[in-house]
Amino acid sequence: MATYDYHCNTCGKDFEHVQSMKDDALTECLCGKKGSVERRISASAGIIFKGSGFYVTDYKKDSSTPTSGNSGSGTT
Repeated sequence: MATYDYHCNTCGKDFEHVQSMKDDALTECLCGKKGSVERRISASAGIIFKGSGFYVTDYKKDSSTPTSGNSGSGTT
């Protein structure tokens, strides 16, 4: 589902309409005056990251990876 912006040429109203990308564009305004509409190109928000720690949660190293037991302390 996508949100499209429309402009009514009769009443001058701008409105959004949610419809499938497969659906045809609207041809009549929803204002009741049966005005013709045109679909407008809108600036979408794009990707919005919400929450904290996307780097930590998405790219965290696997904790089950074995590490070397020798810490380099120099004891023999």
